[in-house]
Amino acid sequence: MNRHRMTGLFLLAAGLCAAYEAKAQKTYEEMELLTVNEQVTTVITASEPVRLVDISTDKVAGDQPLDNIIRLKPKEAGHEDGEVLAIVTIVTERYRTQYALLYTTRLKEAVTDKEILPAEREAYHNPTVSMSTVEMTGLARRIWNSPAKIRNVASKAHRLTMRLNNIYAAGDYFFIDFSIENKTHIRFDIDEIRVKLADKKVSKATNSQVIELTPAMVLELGKSFKRGYRNVIVVKKMTFPNDKVLTIEMTEKQISGRNISLHIDYEDVLAADSFDQSLLEEE
Repeated sequence: MNRHRMTGLFLLAAGLCAAYEAKAQKTYEEMELLTVNEQVTTVITASEPVRLVDISTDKVAGDQPLDNIIRLKPKEAGHEDGEVLAIVTIVTERYRTQYALLYTTRLKEAVTDKEILPAEREAYHNPTVSMSTVEMTGLARRIWNSPAKIRNVASKAHRLTMRLNNIYAAGDYFFIDFSIENKTHIRFDIDEIRVKLADKKVSKATNSQVIELTPAMVLELGKSFKRGYRNVIVVKKMTFPNDKVLTIEMTEKQISGRNISLHIDYEDVLAADSFDQSLLEEE
């Protein structure tokens, strides 16, 4: 290859790199612009849980009342029309978005409700998120609607029967599907659902014998049931010795204070080696 050809290829590559870098960079003038006013709360809604919010200056106050909701408002008046008060950066589980907040003195121009549109989302790989909440909820809902495959794991107390229906593994998580049958005429008002790793044989209750596990997700958030109840709890994958059991405990609000627990042996967890492909492919 001659020197002129090599020089031409080098210049072409350099030009492509420069064009890529220029495309990757963005100024506030190229961002979506949101007009704001100190008398108006601007509500931004994401399609999935927000993991991080950054407001570039202290001229704008903000909070996050719900997982996927951001509220913004200028702290004070006295700004000029069109003045850029701040850049807000929103990072969710799978994408990030930036908006330039422009001040307006005209209330009717201030944005009150803003949904993050697909065209405004830049794909983002979050190394701490192996499965998004949307994906997790979709799989859990399919399991909730599927027939029970496990018939021999159950417990009874206070005329309540708690059963294990299915265990599936997907990604870094176990999906535990269970149900409760209430044979009384008294509604069960749920206080809390707890997941624990406990010793099979407990002679004395000590903190060292019980490990509390925080679920990655609980599908159904209903707080009471009269006859039947079904739910799917998602927990991080784990291994544990045969002398321990995975326990799901449901307690009732006072005054009654009924409770029931389901104990899952490690052998049952091993049945969750793979996720049912029919569920994965189901629309």
